[in-house]
Amino acid sequence: MKITNDILYIGVNDHDIDLFEGQYDVPNGMAYNSYAILDEKIAIMDTVDIRFFDEWTENIRAALNGRTPDYLVVQHMEPDHSANIHRFMQAYPSVTVVSSTKAFAMMKNFFGTDYADRRIVVGEGDTLPLGKHTLTFVTAPMVHWPEVIVTYDSTDKVLFSADGFGKFGALDVEEAWACEARRYYFGIVGKYGQQVQSLLKKAAKLDIRKICPLHGPILTENLSCYLKLYDIWSSYKPENEGVMIAYTSVYGNTKKAVELLAETLEKNGCPKVTVCDLARSDIHEAVEDAFRYDRLVLATTTYNAEIFPYMREFINKLTERNFQNRTVGLMENGSWAPMAAKVMKGMLEKCKNLTYLDPVVTIQSAMNDANRQQIADLAAALCGLKVEADEPTAPAEEAQTAGKKYACKICGYVYEGQSLPEDFTCPLCKRPASFFEEIQ
Repeated sequence: MKITNDILYIGVNDHDIDLFEGQYDVPNGMAYNSYAILDEKIAIMDTVDIRFFDEWTENIRAALNGRTPDYLVVQHMEPDHSANIHRFMQAYPSVTVVSSTKAFAMMKNFFGTDYADRRIVVGEGDTLPLGKHTLTFVTAPMVHWPEVIVTYDSTDKVLFSADGFGKFGALDVEEAWACEARRYYFGIVGKYGQQVQSLLKKAAKLDIRKICPLHGPILTENLSCYLKLYDIWSSYKPENEGVMIAYTSVYGNTKKAVELLAETLEKNGCPKVTVCDLARSDIHEAVEDAFRYDRLVLATTTYNAEIFPYMREFINKLTERNFQNRTVGLMENGSWAPMAAKVMKGMLEKCKNLTYLDPVVTIQSAMNDANRQQIADLAAALCGLKVEADEPTAPAEEAQTAGKKYACKICGYVYEGQSLPEDFTCPLCKRPASFFEEIQ
């Protein structure tokens, strides 16, 4: 594949892989991109996954038409791009490897050598003349490894962007860019928004006509669209208006409540409602949608005085990736001691700029009329509608004297009363009062 007159694609497609990085489902495979820049001197840009050495080197031979490469530029040391460095250096003993200081330290770890006698160490702003082409190196630490550099060819105005602007999927499969690029970004790069922002500021100073990533298609048109999406994603702004509802349900009662909420949101005119059963869906697509939309509802059951495992995993993935700047609603279910909302909110404490909506929907086993009203009120709040206050269902005198609830952290037994006696013992697990906490 010719990218410009002097830049050729020499990468490979992988349709044998089932899980990328051991966790991301890739039904349309993966592309491991590598490029050859043909000039007075020839530069090979990165290698490919170790399983494709023969195919890759055959692509190199076909592109070079009898010539020998002079440089191997290593932008990123993750093994899907670097695993063939050592074999390549053995196959071409006159080649010089060009990379960052930290990358050479990693080569020592991977291959037992840092190529001290066959290397050029580059950093921010360093250049490598090839003839009419000059490569300028831009450091991109933690996008998404510390050694990363990207490379700008000022002649053809091409940015070789390492893992930036990559996506899941092989190049011989036609599909829209944004969905799998978004899932790729938030799965792999999403934690490092601040570092991506720094790289975008550097890129803004360059005249870029094409972007050549290490995964996914070469980007040649409407580059401002891709750059805008990366700016949105890396600044943790919502991309679209809408509500993403993520839920788990053991016996179907929480699911029914979620379905009612989704139906009510649609009736209220919410522009987009997406519902995800975390136990049965690709959790990384769920993470993608949580970052895509401006509102998130978390609905789960109390489980072992905690929350259902799939919800815990989902929230962990959000917090690991610096989830922030969203509006959040909470729904919980628990037959004797609902604690899920408190646990979920606690897990999200480290997230910045989250706005929590009232009411928290609290179901005790199955929905009742009071829950349906809570769901209607939450839907109204999510849609920015005024919530009408209901008349109290109990006399004011009774409400004022209602007791507090204290839950055993071991078995979940709930004690009701104005205060928990200091000498109280749980009738189920026999733990003392110190094992109880008030249910807020």
